[in-house]
Amino acid sequence: MSKRWLCAIALLLMSFGTQAWAQSWPTKPIRAIVPYSPGSATDIIPRTIFAKVQEQLGQPIIVENRPGASSTLGTAAVAKAEPDGYTILVASSAYTIVPLTVANMPYDPLHDLAAVTPLANMANVLVVSPDKAIKTLGEFVIAARARHGSMNYVTIGEGSAAHLNSVRFLLAAGFEAQPIPYKGSPAGLTDVMTGRVDFYFCPLLPALSLIRDGKLTALAVSSLERSPKLPDVPTTIQAGFPNSEYNFWFGVFAPAKTPPAIIQRLYEEITKALRDPDVQEKLSNLGVQPMPMTPAQFDAYVRKELEQNAVLVKAVGIKPQ
Repeated sequence: MSKRWLCAIALLLMSFGTQAWAQSWPTKPIRAIVPYSPGSATDIIPRTIFAKVQEQLGQPIIVENRPGASSTLGTAAVAKAEPDGYTILVASSAYTIVPLTVANMPYDPLHDLAAVTPLANMANVLVVSPDKAIKTLGEFVIAARARHGSMNYVTIGEGSAAHLNSVRFLLAAGFEAQPIPYKGSPAGLTDVMTGRVDFYFCPLLPALSLIRDGKLTALAVSSLERSPKLPDVPTTIQAGFPNSEYNFWFGVFAPAKTPPAIIQRLYEEITKALRDPDVQEKLSNLGVQPMPMTPAQFDAYVRKELEQNAVLVKAVGIKPQ
């Protein structure tokens, strides 16, 4: 038998072995690292979905919060983890922003992690304190311009989704404001409610109950369409500010060398959970919408968004720090 045939047989046996391993995986608990604080949208949404996924897999999925350093602490921990399918990352769209704004990155988003699938996407909502007596986005912009750059806003660190969403709107609306960094949404929302910070483009989930209770005023959402949870709140484009939209998503990644068969199994199990009527109802109540993509499609989406964000970051002069 020729050497070429022997190599082909060896590769085939390896393929069968990897597939069999993926079918037997997991045999122990899976750790899902969320690089944000508890109570954030990036924390609550995966917990909702993983409750069903762990039921399907027969092993617990332990969600571990590791906030800090603009999400790079938790993300780097996954990038450096064993690529065996037992450590995964839940990231937000900040995944395609942070590498452009943080110097000395501890990981490479294109080579150290592998895209699995998006979990969902959610509208960001611009909220202010009711004490400001501002009812519309137009009134807000007039007030902001009158303050000549002294307004401030919540970010979850340099280059976070909240930061770039705000910067995109500032460019569209024609005024300046100062970023104030926080570790997570709960602390930022508290300071907006008390008036210590002027505004926040916050993920809808942590802000929704506060809006409904009258503790925050919602002026607009940054998505292309209105949120079904806030049907009376316009998009920033509908309110008269073209080129101000921003897409906020959540997705799962694994260490780059994780076997493709395990990546595929993860994708299939998450997709199956997302089709469950109970999960769909819970996600709808949280104000999120599906964003179905295969691993290859999600990888291409992430790469394209990194390119687009690089152009925006350069245009507004954000320097890596």
